Amino acid sequence: MPDTASDAEPRPRKERAENAARRREQLVDAALRSIVRNGLPGTTLATVAREAGLSQGAAVFYFQSKEGLLAAALQRHYERYEANWRGALAEAGDDPALRLAALVRADFQPQVCAREAQIVWHAFWGEASARPLFNEIADRFDSARSDAMTAATEALLADLGRDTGQARALAAGIEGLTDGLWLQMYLASGVQEAGEARAITGHFLAALFPERTATFLAMAEG
Repeated sequence: MPDTASDAEPRPRKERAENAARRREQLVDAALRSIVRNGLPGTTLATVAREAGLSQGAAVFYFQSKEGLLAAALQRHYERYEANWRGALAEAGDDPALRLAALVRADFQPQVCAREAQIVWHAFWGEASARPLFNEIADRFDSARSDAMTAATEALLADLGRDTGQARALAAGIEGLTDGLWLQMYLASGVQEAGEARAITGHFLAALFPERTATFLAMAEG
């Protein structure tokens, strides 16, 4: 046992880095919970620190400002969303209709469209136009998702022998439908259940691509 604090050996660098990463993780997850409880305006470094069970000084040390912490929280929310749809694509295989169905089905998984997740999404989207940092994060992740949707739509059109020049417009229409259904679920007006939203989108895709009706109706049924 060392006699004084100065005799104690410092923690290894790897351990310090792991502890720092763990603290940051705690604070980011706490920020997301605070947004659900308090909204974006009511979320502060103090509310996040309390939610994380850490000192406010720790929040300041790791993120310097409320905006820095909220940006990290938005980034984390999008990373989880992206991991969800990329995982769905990886499992779908090469069939373009199954890939398109997987992308749409992924949008209605509980981890990305449950009530708590919706609160976070709409809190940030309401601020994105006024906060360049939030807008940059949203645009980067949304562009990747849009490109994946366009690629899946283009591959399906090519497989069906149809005009691939329509791919971007059709993909935007599909995303507009799923975004609108998300909004209805968030506002509790109209469609309120993810299963119903998935079914509506499945029937829409079956009408859009009647050659693959069976695939999209199977998605609609779950």
